[in-house]
Order: sequence, then C-alpha cells, then structure tokens
Amino acid sequence: MNKLILNTGVQSFIEENWNADMMSVLLQKPFFDGVSQKELVEQLEAKKKCKDKLPTWFSTPNIFYPNKLNIEQTSSEQTAGYKSSLVEGKNLLDLTGGFGVDTYFFSKKIDVLFHCEINKQLSEIAQYNFKVLGQSNINCISEDGIHYILNHPKKYDWIYIDPSRRNEHIGKVFLLKDCLPNIPEHLPLLFDHTKNILIKVSPILDLGQGLEELSFVKEIHVVAVNNEVKELLYVLEKDYTKSVTIKTINLTRDDEMHFDFGHESEKSCTAEFSNPLTFLYEPNAAILKSGGFKVVGHHYQVKKLHTHSHLYTSENLVEFPGRRFVIKEVLPYSKKTMKRMAQTKANITTRNFPLSVAELRKKHKIKDGGETYLFFSTDLTNSLVCIVCRKV
Repeated sequence: MNKLILNTGVQSFIEENWNADMMSVLLQKPFFDGVSQKELVEQLEAKKKCKDKLPTWFSTPNIFYPNKLNIEQTSSEQTAGYKSSLVEGKNLLDLTGGFGVDTYFFSKKIDVLFHCEINKQLSEIAQYNFKVLGQSNINCISEDGIHYILNHPKKYDWIYIDPSRRNEHIGKVFLLKDCLPNIPEHLPLLFDHTKNILIKVSPILDLGQGLEELSFVKEIHVVAVNNEVKELLYVLEKDYTKSVTIKTINLTRDDEMHFDFGHESEKSCTAEFSNPLTFLYEPNAAILKSGGFKVVGHHYQVKKLHTHSHLYTSENLVEFPGRRFVIKEVLPYSKKTMKRMAQTKANITTRNFPLSVAELRKKHKIKDGGETYLFFSTDLTNSLVCIVCRKV
C-alpha cells in the first residue's frame, strides 16, 4: 500500500480524472514523486468500477482502492446490504474478508467484527478504508481465516465465508469442495466455533449440489439485481434437520420482489396447464434459478404453458414476481405467419424454443426495441408459437 497515493495532490487528481482515458494517463511521464503511472491508473480504474457498484466508497474522499479485479469480485452494496439483514448478534467472523464490503455492512448490524484476509496488502487497504468510512468496530487480521480459528479458539454468533473460486491447481471452479477454503471439509471445525454460518457460493452452482455438499442447511437465498442472479447464499444452523426454505429476491433501485417456498414443496406440488389466456407472466431470474416452477404457479393461481416453458397465463390479472403482459394474439410459428413481423420493432424472449433470439432476429428481420414483446415458446400440444404481447 503506497501511502504517497493519499497525498492531497494525488487524491485531487484521482477525484477529477477517474473517467479519463486510462491509456493516455499510463503513457505519460509520472505526475507525482513516488507514485508510478501504473499505480495511478490502478486507482482511477478501480474508482470508476465503484461508481455504480460501491457508491459509498466512490463518494467518500481519500479512499485507497485495490486492483480493479478486487472490485469486480466483491459484493455490490445492494447485495451486501441484503446479506446484513440475515445476521444479528454481538460478534461475526468474516473468514475471507477481501476488500471488506460485506464486513462493512455487517458492522452496521453486529457489535464486533473480525475481518480475516490472507493478502497482507488487501488487509491493510481494508483496515485503512474502514477508518475513513468511520467504522471502528472492525478488527482486521492479515491471516488465513482457517488458521486464525485454529490458533484463536473463540465463539462467534456468525461466521461468514465467501470462498475463492480461483483454485491455483484447477483454475476457476464453482463446486464447494474445489473452492478455497474447502468448506465441506472444514464444516466440523467451523461449527465448533459458531451455531450460524452464512456462505456465499457461485451463482452458477446448482442448488441441489450445494445441499449435497453442505450439512444443516436451513435456508437458501437466491439474490438477483435488476433481474440478473448475482449471489447464491446458504444459511447453515448447527444441528438443523427441518425442511429447507428457499428464498428468492429480485432487487431493483425502487423495489424488492420476494417469493419463498419450501424445498420439498416443489417436489410435491402439481402444476396446472393451459393455452395462452388473457395475461402472460415471466418469472424473475431468481425464481428461474431456484427451480420453483410448479410452486410459483400454484401460489399465484396461474397456469403453465408447457412443462419446460416456464411461462404462465391467467384470465384475470394477478400480482406476480416477474414481468406481466397482456396477450394481443397467439401465432402458430411458421415462415408465413412471421412474414408480417419483418422490419418491425419488438423485444424478443425465447422459452423452450429451438432458435435463439439472435437467430430469430436475423431470420425474420425483426428489429430490437419498441413496445411489442414477442415470446417464442412451445404450447401444450408441443407446437411452436409466437405470443404477441404488450407490458402491463
């Protein structure tokens, strides 16, 4: 951590030039003694990455930024804020602290925080920034989290883990046993020191795979931001043996859309089917990731178009955790029926359809945009259809 970067002149330059052309800055002679152009550009690039993702850090003067890769890998403020709503108590150990965004938000809910980070420089940066941000209840420990637990026996109300999905021997990984630390291997040790564990895993991990690898899973949280799944969280409680609750949430700037269901209820639920009626519903990305396809239809009393389409319909408009549309017409998919769509503007979605959005646009010369929505799917008779809609 080059503390010369914190000098007033350097900080003013970063504040005024975070959106500059990085290559032009990099190729110039050093502007400041003791600070290379590479170091300067690293600060500019990382600050720029924080603008939308970490606005608190972006807008706070004198923040020291790590490499932009650390910013790309960290939680956003929206998802960190959501995670903080899941914990309570007097102390929490963040086993894999990183840049410290999650720790910072936990510190607003928990009395005392312990932030373990094996990278000495990143630990130093996090500790400095916590002070700048005014959070004095965080203890930074530059040590491997597992080693710290082994050497400092202590009880915690919560342990939080965001394991590294970059294994030096295998490369990029997503199975928990391949991540660092290996959580399944260390669970008995962790439960010796806490009753509650919160784990952030790869959003591409299959929910069932996580259940196979972990013990005492109480809840699974599927967190989407603006309809894109960003985080998959497992809440573990020591000796918990009851049914697992799956909680889906879609965070937007102005709203939060929740839908919860029991893991076993999806298996026991029976779906109802129908041809397209008056309204069409598309579940948000968190529900699609959760696999709650039958239970969401049952809960909202809407019917599926096909077992594998994951689109729903109803005669009367209902609240629904996703996008809602009025059906204008349903066209059997063919070259003849699609002729009329040539050169028109429409938003295209495919569900259980053999062609991609790009292929459909090219084949039928459909432009992007406008107020018309086309859903290409398969109906009850296994026929391909194009459902023409407008948003509710």
